[in-house]
Amino acid sequence: MATVKKKTAKSTKSKKKEVTNAFLIEKYMDYVLEHGAEPLTVYRFCKDNAIEETDFYNHFGSFENLKMGIWTAFHTNTLRVLKNTPGFEEYPNKEKMLSYFFTFFEILTANRSYVLFALDEHKSMLRKMNQLKKLRDELKAFAASLIEMSNDDKNYKISKNPVRLFSEGAWVQFLFLLKYWIQDNSPSFEKTDVAIEKSVKAIFDVFETTPLESIIDFGKFLVKEKFSTNR
Repeated sequence: MATVKKKTAKSTKSKKKEVTNAFLIEKYMDYVLEHGAEPLTVYRFCKDNAIEETDFYNHFGSFENLKMGIWTAFHTNTLRVLKNTPGFEEYPNKEKMLSYFFTFFEILTANRSYVLFALDEHKSMLRKMNQLKKLRDELKAFAASLIEMSNDDKNYKISKNPVRLFSEGAWVQFLFLLKYWIQDNSPSFEKTDVAIEKSVKAIFDVFETTPLESIIDFGKFLVKEKFSTNR
């Protein structure tokens, strides 16, 4: 009987909790949504989650760094979904960009409460934008890769698209769509989907030097939405 007790005690001995980026992000998001505020200190946050401070600092240097990590996690998860989409690698670049934005905003929608908290209009613009810094680099790199692949198929340098200009345009486009999505109150955010489709089509038409009908169409859409929201 003594042997059985000893074995049971050994088997029930608690293991050290595995701390990962995903674990810390999940606990941080849960905290701010439940309390409506950020944790006061890393020490308190770690104590509440029964982990050591060193476990936190092994992954993030501060809450500011963790908040940047949340946005890059959205990006990483988006790319993971796209990678697992059958035939994605064969999509035209325009379809790849569309798929990226559609998937990214689906992920944002699944985390809408946190995103609205993180981008609360009462917070300073500097604080709001600072958490997007790493995402900006990641998104621009993705957009640049699309243009670089397109440029590889062009024989003359003059016909190649400016990678830096396109990637910066993709980031500005994202900020526009993000603000639009925040203000969108249509069912299932249908208007955001329309805005994504029209804006991506417009920007690719510019770089492909095709007729500007899509740009005009996108402009009409924006004017219509502006007037409808002002009523």
